[in-house]
Amino acid sequence: MKTKYVLIALLALITQIGVAQKNIDQLFKQFAKEKNVSTVSIGSISMKLAGLFTDVMGVDGIQVLSLDECADEVKSNFQSALKDLKDAGYETMVTANEDGNRTRVLVKMKDETIRELIVFISGNSNSLIRIKGNIKPSDIDSLVKKHANG
Repeated sequence: MKTKYVLIALLALITQIGVAQKNIDQLFKQFAKEKNVSTVSIGSISMKLAGLFTDVMGVDGIQVLSLDECADEVKSNFQSALKDLKDAGYETMVTANEDGNRTRVLVKMKDETIRELIVFISGNSNSLIRIKGNIKPSDIDSLVKKHANG
């Protein structure tokens, strides 16, 4: 009988942990529905069209959520959700705290290629940026060097 209660308690604990931890997709869906969130999505067709005129560096799509016009409660929930975020498919590339903003950059790699790049900004400004594609790390290095000097 005790074993039954222990199993029920353990199952409840595991379920609670699973609900508390969100992944990237859930985070986007949750906050895209909030009032006064600005969303921008550029899909693969638009990126292919842009590729005719400029080098898109392997980017297939971009999603942006801006929470700057949201209520303080939504911003606070966003910051809490970022702290609880656990997605094993991503690794942290950069973390920075500057001028009241915290920035964290996550990447999902496959075969020496960046498949996704996620940028979280929280603090004074709150936004979430997701870039999907087949991006070479060397392209990012050259882009950073180009804009660091100019």
